Amino acid sequence: MILLTGGAGFIGSNLFAAFQAAHPSVPVVVVDVLGMDDKWQNLKNRELYRLYRPAQLSEALAAHCNVIDTVFHMGAISSTTEKDADLVVETNIQLSQQLWHWCAANDKRFIYASSASVYGNGSAGFNDAATLEQMQRYTPLNPYAWSKLAFDRYAVRQLNSHAKKPQQWAGLRFFNVYGANEYHKGGQQSVIPQFTRQIQETGRCRLFKSHHPDYQDGGQLRDFVHVDDVVRVMLWLYDTPEVSGIFNVGSGKARSFNDLANAVFKALGKAPAIDYIDMPGSLRRAYQYFTEAELTALRAAGYTAETTSLEDGVAAYVQGYLLKEDMYR
Repeated sequence: MILLTGGAGFIGSNLFAAFQAAHPSVPVVVVDVLGMDDKWQNLKNRELYRLYRPAQLSEALAAHCNVIDTVFHMGAISSTTEKDADLVVETNIQLSQQLWHWCAANDKRFIYASSASVYGNGSAGFNDAATLEQMQRYTPLNPYAWSKLAFDRYAVRQLNSHAKKPQQWAGLRFFNVYGANEYHKGGQQSVIPQFTRQIQETGRCRLFKSHHPDYQDGGQLRDFVHVDDVVRVMLWLYDTPEVSGIFNVGSGKARSFNDLANAVFKALGKAPAIDYIDMPGSLRRAYQYFTEAELTALRAAGYTAETTSLEDGVAAYVQGYLLKEDMYR
Protein backbone atom coordinates (compact mmCIF):
# COMPACT_ATOMS: atom_id res chain seq x y z
CA MET A 1 0.00 0.00 0.00
CA ILE A 2 1.07 3.57 -0.62
CA LEU A 3 -0.18 6.70 1.09
CA LEU A 4 -0.43 9.64 -1.30
CA THR A 5 -0.97 13.13 0.08
CA GLY A 6 -2.26 15.62 -2.46
CA GLY A 7 -3.56 12.67 -4.47
CA ALA A 8 -6.42 14.69 -5.93
CA GLY A 9 -4.11 17.49 -7.00
CA PHE A 10 -2.30 18.02 -10.29
CA ILE A 11 0.90 16.00 -9.93
CA GLY A 12 -0.61 13.72 -7.30
CA SER A 13 -3.53 12.60 -9.46
CA ASN A 14 -1.22 11.92 -12.42
CA LEU A 15 1.03 9.87 -10.14
CA PHE A 16 -2.06 8.02 -8.89
CA ALA A 17 -3.08 7.15 -12.46
CA ALA A 18 0.36 5.97 -13.52
CA PHE A 19 1.03 4.09 -10.30
CA GLN A 20 -2.26 2.23 -10.54
CA ALA A 21 -1.50 1.26 -14.14
CA ALA A 22 1.98 0.02 -13.18
CA HIS A 23 1.00 -1.61 -9.86
CA PRO A 24 -2.72 -2.47 -10.08
CA SER A 25 -2.63 -4.75 -7.05
CA VAL A 26 -1.19 -2.11 -4.69
CA PRO A 27 -3.90 -0.15 -2.81
CA VAL A 28 -3.65 3.65 -2.76
CA VAL A 29 -4.79 5.70 0.23
CA VAL A 30 -5.27 9.39 -0.62
CA VAL A 31 -5.08 12.34 1.77
CA ASP A 32 -6.47 15.55 0.29
CA VAL A 33 -9.17 18.21 0.32
CA LEU A 34 -11.60 18.20 -2.62
CA GLY A 35 -13.38 21.46 -1.85
CA MET A 36 -16.33 22.89 -3.75
CA ASP A 37 -14.96 22.95 -7.30
CA ASP A 38 -14.28 20.20 -9.86
CA LYS A 39 -11.11 18.86 -8.23
CA TRP A 40 -12.97 15.60 -7.51
CA GLN A 41 -12.84 14.87 -11.23
CA ASN A 42 -9.11 14.25 -10.92
CA LEU A 43 -10.05 11.09 -9.01
CA LYS A 44 -13.11 9.93 -10.93
CA ASN A 45 -11.22 7.42 -13.10
CA ARG A 46 -9.19 5.92 -10.26
CA GLU A 47 -9.74 2.89 -8.04
CA LEU A 48 -9.71 4.70 -4.70
CA TYR A 49 -9.05 2.53 -1.64
CA ARG A 50 -9.67 5.22 0.98
CA LEU A 51 -9.81 9.03 1.07
CA TYR A 52 -8.89 11.03 4.17
CA ARG A 53 -8.87 14.75 4.83
CA PRO A 54 -5.55 16.25 5.99
CA ALA A 55 -6.96 16.65 9.51
CA GLN A 56 -7.33 12.85 9.55
CA LEU A 57 -3.70 12.16 8.61
CA SER A 58 -2.79 10.68 12.00
CA GLU A 59 -5.84 8.43 11.80
CA ALA A 60 -4.82 7.28 8.31
CA LEU A 61 -1.25 6.53 9.39
CA ALA A 62 -2.38 4.59 12.44
CA ALA A 63 -5.04 2.61 10.56
CA HIS A 64 -2.67 1.47 7.81
CA CYS A 65 0.71 1.49 9.56
CA ASN A 66 1.36 -2.20 9.05
CA VAL A 67 0.66 -2.17 5.31
CA ILE A 68 1.93 1.21 4.09
CA ASP A 69 5.21 0.75 2.27
CA THR A 70 5.79 4.24 0.85
CA VAL A 71 4.51 7.74 1.51
CA PHE A 72 4.37 9.99 -1.57
CA HIS A 73 3.96 13.48 -0.11
CA MET A 74 2.65 15.73 -2.89
CA GLY A 75 0.25 17.72 -0.71
CA ALA A 76 1.06 21.36 0.03
CA ILE A 77 -0.13 24.91 -0.20
CA SER A 78 1.37 25.33 -3.66
CA SER A 79 0.27 28.87 -4.46
CA THR A 80 3.25 31.17 -4.91
CA THR A 81 0.98 34.11 -4.02
CA GLU A 82 -0.18 32.78 -0.62
CA LYS A 83 0.47 35.48 1.99
CA ASP A 84 -0.48 33.57 5.15
CA ALA A 85 3.01 32.46 6.15
CA ASP A 86 1.78 30.77 9.33
CA LEU A 87 -0.52 28.56 7.28
CA VAL A 88 2.32 27.79 4.88
CA VAL A 89 4.56 26.77 7.79
CA GLU A 90 1.86 24.53 9.28
CA THR A 91 1.08 22.82 5.98
CA ASN A 92 4.36 22.75 4.09
CA ILE A 93 6.93 22.43 6.87
CA GLN A 94 5.37 20.96 10.00
CA LEU A 95 3.27 18.37 8.17
CA SER A 96 6.30 17.31 6.13
CA GLN A 97 8.34 16.95 9.33
CA GLN A 98 5.58 14.80 10.85
CA LEU A 99 5.63 12.47 7.85
CA TRP A 100 9.43 12.31 7.75
CA HIS A 101 9.59 11.21 11.39
CA TRP A 102 6.71 8.76 11.01
CA CYS A 103 8.46 7.13 8.04
CA ALA A 104 11.76 7.05 9.92
CA ALA A 105 10.21 5.54 13.06
CA ASN A 106 8.29 2.91 11.09
CA ASP A 107 10.97 2.07 8.51
CA LYS A 108 8.92 3.38 5.56
CA ARG A 109 9.95 5.12 2.36
CA PHE A 110 9.33 8.86 1.90
CA ILE A 111 9.24 10.66 -1.45
CA TYR A 112 8.19 14.29 -1.29
CA ALA A 113 7.60 17.29 -3.53
CA SER A 114 10.10 20.08 -3.21
CA SER A 115 10.21 22.84 -5.85
CA ALA A 116 12.55 24.63 -8.23
CA SER A 117 11.25 27.82 -6.63
CA VAL A 118 13.84 27.26 -3.88
CA TYR A 119 16.43 28.67 -6.31
CA GLY A 120 14.82 32.12 -6.24
CA ASN A 121 15.99 34.35 -9.08
CA GLY A 122 18.53 31.74 -10.16
CA SER A 123 21.55 33.88 -9.35
CA ALA A 124 23.10 30.97 -7.43
CA GLY A 125 22.37 28.52 -10.24
CA PHE A 126 20.19 25.41 -10.27
CA ASN A 127 22.53 22.87 -8.73
CA ASP A 128 20.63 20.35 -6.59
CA ALA A 129 23.64 19.37 -4.49
CA ALA A 130 22.08 18.40 -1.16
CA THR A 131 24.37 20.33 1.15
CA LEU A 132 23.48 23.01 3.66
CA GLU A 133 26.30 25.18 2.31
CA GLN A 134 24.84 25.04 -1.20
CA MET A 135 21.33 25.76 0.01
CA GLN A 136 22.47 28.82 1.97
CA ARG A 137 23.09 30.51 -1.38
CA TYR A 138 19.47 30.37 -2.51
CA THR A 139 17.12 33.32 -2.07
CA PRO A 140 13.48 32.17 -2.29
CA LEU A 141 11.10 34.89 -3.43
CA ASN A 142 7.87 34.00 -1.60
CA PRO A 143 6.62 32.04 1.45
CA TYR A 144 5.91 28.92 -0.62
CA ALA A 145 9.45 28.78 -2.00
CA TRP A 146 10.94 29.49 1.42
CA SER A 147 8.89 26.66 2.98
CA LYS A 148 10.15 24.16 0.41
CA LEU A 149 13.75 25.21 0.98
CA ALA A 150 13.24 25.10 4.76
CA PHE A 151 12.12 21.48 4.62
CA ASP A 152 14.94 20.47 2.24
CA ARG A 153 17.35 21.93 4.77
CA TYR A 154 15.57 20.16 7.61
CA ALA A 155 15.87 16.81 5.84
CA VAL A 156 19.60 17.29 5.27
CA ARG A 157 20.11 18.31 8.89
CA GLN A 158 18.35 15.11 9.99
CA LEU A 159 20.78 13.11 7.86
CA ASN A 160 23.78 15.01 9.18
CA SER A 161 22.67 14.39 12.77
CA HIS A 162 22.69 10.65 12.17
CA ALA A 163 19.13 10.45 13.47
CA LYS A 164 17.02 7.58 12.25
CA LYS A 165 15.88 8.28 8.70
CA PRO A 166 13.27 6.83 6.34
CA GLN A 167 14.20 3.60 4.61
CA GLN A 168 14.35 5.62 1.36
CA TRP A 169 13.92 9.36 0.99
CA ALA A 170 13.82 11.69 -2.00
CA GLY A 171 13.04 15.38 -2.37
CA LEU A 172 12.01 16.33 -5.89
CA ARG A 173 12.49 19.89 -7.09
CA PHE A 174 9.85 20.17 -9.79
CA PHE A 175 10.35 22.83 -12.44
CA ASN A 176 7.50 24.22 -14.62
CA VAL A 177 5.22 21.18 -14.83
CA TYR A 178 2.30 21.13 -17.27
CA GLY A 179 -0.33 18.59 -18.26
CA ALA A 180 -3.77 17.14 -17.60
CA ASN A 181 -5.63 17.62 -14.30
CA GLU A 182 -4.17 21.03 -13.47
CA TYR A 183 -7.43 22.91 -14.15
CA HIS A 184 -8.42 23.41 -10.50
CA LYS A 185 -5.25 25.45 -9.91
CA GLY A 186 -6.70 28.57 -11.52
CA GLY A 187 -4.04 31.22 -11.97
CA GLN A 188 -1.37 28.80 -10.71
CA GLN A 189 -1.83 26.34 -13.59
CA SER A 190 0.47 26.43 -16.60
CA VAL A 191 -0.32 28.98 -19.31
CA ILE A 192 -1.09 26.29 -21.90
CA PRO A 193 -4.85 26.09 -21.13
CA GLN A 194 -4.96 29.89 -21.12
CA PHE A 195 -3.18 30.13 -24.48
CA THR A 196 -5.46 27.45 -25.91
CA ARG A 197 -8.60 29.38 -24.91
CA GLN A 198 -7.22 32.68 -26.23
CA ILE A 199 -6.33 31.17 -29.59
CA GLN A 200 -9.63 29.36 -29.94
CA GLU A 201 -11.58 32.53 -29.13
CA THR A 202 -9.52 35.18 -30.93
CA GLY A 203 -6.92 33.45 -33.10
CA ARG A 204 -4.21 35.18 -31.05
CA CYS A 205 -2.47 34.80 -27.69
CA ARG A 206 -0.86 37.24 -25.28
CA LEU A 207 2.63 37.13 -23.77
CA PHE A 208 4.37 39.47 -21.37
CA LYS A 209 6.84 41.98 -22.72
CA SER A 210 10.35 41.64 -21.40
CA HIS A 211 11.63 44.22 -18.94
CA HIS A 212 15.17 42.84 -18.98
CA PRO A 213 17.71 44.00 -21.58
CA ASP A 214 19.03 40.47 -22.17
CA TYR A 215 15.68 38.99 -23.18
CA GLN A 216 13.38 39.87 -26.04
CA ASP A 217 9.61 40.07 -25.61
CA GLY A 218 8.36 36.53 -25.04
CA GLY A 219 11.96 35.38 -24.80
CA GLN A 220 11.85 34.71 -21.06
CA LEU A 221 13.12 31.18 -20.53
CA ARG A 222 11.66 28.37 -18.42
CA ASP A 223 12.28 24.67 -17.97
CA PHE A 224 8.87 23.36 -19.05
CA VAL A 225 8.42 19.68 -18.16
CA HIS A 226 5.52 17.39 -19.01
CA VAL A 227 3.82 15.83 -16.01
CA ASP A 228 4.37 12.34 -17.45
CA ASP A 229 8.13 12.90 -17.21
CA VAL A 230 7.75 13.92 -13.57
CA VAL A 231 5.67 10.84 -12.82
CA ARG A 232 8.21 8.56 -14.53
CA VAL A 233 10.88 9.79 -12.13
CA MET A 234 8.68 8.97 -9.13
CA LEU A 235 7.83 5.51 -10.43
CA TRP A 236 11.52 4.88 -11.05
CA LEU A 237 12.30 5.86 -7.47
CA TYR A 238 9.59 3.51 -6.22
CA ASP A 239 11.15 0.71 -8.26
CA THR A 240 14.69 1.67 -7.17
CA PRO A 241 14.51 1.79 -3.37
CA GLU A 242 18.28 2.02 -2.90
CA VAL A 243 18.31 5.59 -4.35
CA SER A 244 17.87 8.55 -2.00
CA GLY A 245 18.62 12.27 -2.25
CA ILE A 246 17.42 15.63 -3.50
CA PHE A 247 16.90 15.77 -7.26
CA ASN A 248 15.92 18.35 -9.84
CA VAL A 249 13.04 17.14 -12.00
CA GLY A 250 12.75 19.07 -15.25
CA SER A 251 13.43 18.73 -18.94
CA GLY A 252 17.00 19.99 -18.58
CA LYS A 253 16.42 22.45 -21.43
CA ALA A 254 15.17 26.02 -21.03
CA ARG A 255 12.69 27.13 -23.69
CA SER A 256 11.08 30.52 -24.29
CA PHE A 257 7.46 31.50 -23.87
CA ASN A 258 7.52 32.25 -27.60
CA ASP A 259 8.44 28.59 -28.17
CA LEU A 260 5.63 27.50 -25.89
CA ALA A 261 3.04 29.70 -27.63
CA ASN A 262 4.19 28.51 -31.05
CA ALA A 263 3.82 24.90 -29.91
CA VAL A 264 0.22 25.59 -28.85
CA PHE A 265 -0.55 27.23 -32.21
CA LYS A 266 0.93 24.22 -33.99
CA ALA A 267 -1.08 21.78 -31.86
CA LEU A 268 -4.23 23.71 -32.81
CA GLY A 269 -3.29 23.81 -36.49
CA LYS A 270 -3.16 27.62 -36.57
CA ALA A 271 -0.58 30.18 -37.67
CA PRO A 272 1.15 32.02 -34.80
CA ALA A 273 -0.22 35.46 -33.89
CA ILE A 274 1.18 36.86 -30.65
CA ASP A 275 0.51 40.13 -28.85
CA TYR A 276 2.93 41.39 -26.19
CA ILE A 277 1.50 43.14 -23.15
CA ASP A 278 3.11 44.95 -20.22
CA MET A 279 3.97 42.85 -17.22
CA PRO A 280 2.20 44.05 -14.04
CA GLY A 281 4.51 45.94 -11.74
CA SER A 282 3.72 43.52 -8.90
CA LEU A 283 5.27 40.68 -10.93
CA ARG A 284 8.33 42.50 -12.19
CA ARG A 285 10.06 42.70 -8.82
CA ALA A 286 10.30 38.94 -8.38
CA TYR A 287 10.10 37.70 -11.96
CA GLN A 288 12.36 34.85 -13.07
CA TYR A 289 13.77 35.27 -16.58
CA PHE A 290 15.58 31.94 -16.68
CA THR A 291 15.16 28.50 -15.13
CA GLU A 292 16.82 25.29 -16.26
CA ALA A 293 17.15 22.06 -14.31
CA GLU A 294 20.60 20.59 -13.89
CA LEU A 295 19.95 16.85 -14.02
CA THR A 296 23.43 15.73 -12.97
CA ALA A 297 22.32 14.21 -9.65
CA LEU A 298 19.41 12.32 -11.19
CA ARG A 299 21.58 10.91 -13.99
CA ALA A 300 24.32 9.99 -11.54
CA ALA A 301 21.74 8.06 -9.51
CA GLY A 302 21.03 5.92 -12.58
CA TYR A 303 17.96 7.52 -14.14
CA THR A 304 18.33 7.28 -17.94
CA ALA A 305 14.91 8.05 -19.45
CA GLU A 306 14.81 10.95 -21.91
CA THR A 307 12.35 13.79 -21.38
CA THR A 308 9.51 14.74 -23.69
CA SER A 309 10.21 17.59 -26.11
CA LEU A 310 8.19 20.76 -25.59
CA GLU A 311 6.50 20.39 -28.97
CA ASP A 312 5.51 16.76 -28.37
CA GLY A 313 4.37 17.42 -24.81
CA VAL A 314 2.22 20.41 -25.74
CA ALA A 315 0.65 18.54 -28.66
CA ALA A 316 -0.19 15.57 -26.42
CA TYR A 317 -1.73 17.87 -23.80
CA VAL A 318 -3.72 20.10 -26.14
CA GLN A 319 -4.97 17.39 -28.50
CA GLY A 320 -5.30 14.59 -25.96
CA TYR A 321 -7.00 16.59 -23.21
CA LEU A 322 -7.77 20.28 -23.75
CA LEU A 323 -9.69 19.70 -26.97
CA LYS A 324 -11.66 16.80 -25.53
CA GLU A 325 -15.09 17.08 -23.94
CA ASP A 326 -13.71 15.24 -20.91
CA MET A 327 -10.29 16.76 -20.16
CA TYR A 328 -9.46 14.55 -17.17
CA ARG A 329 -6.93 11.75 -17.03
